[in-house]
Amino acid sequence: MTAMRTCSHLDTVRDVTPSGDGCVECLRDGGRWVHLRLCMACGHVGCCNSSPGKHATAHTHEHADHPIIRSFEPGEDWWYCYPDELTFEVEGQEPAPSHP
Repeated sequence: MTAMRTCSHLDTVRDVTPSGDGCVECLRDGGRWVHLRLCMACGHVGCCNSSPGKHATAHTHEHADHPIIRSFEPGEDWWYCYPDELTFEVEGQEPAPSHP
């Protein structure tokens, strides 16, 4: 039997409102993104590490007390904790909503 790792930062998760329908920094600077991520501490929408700006990761590095993101891609329901380097799903959580 193996023990499952669990995220030790779930106490940072808040009921957030997304900051927009796209990466805040890319929209501001005229950049582009591949996939979107939602900060579960403040609602910041940033682009993934496959995107040129990597703004979701930059946001977490700038705000160490914002360690958890979730996919902000329609139909995806995975979450990621940066300090624990852990991908997980939250039981009973709806997949990300559709957005333009």
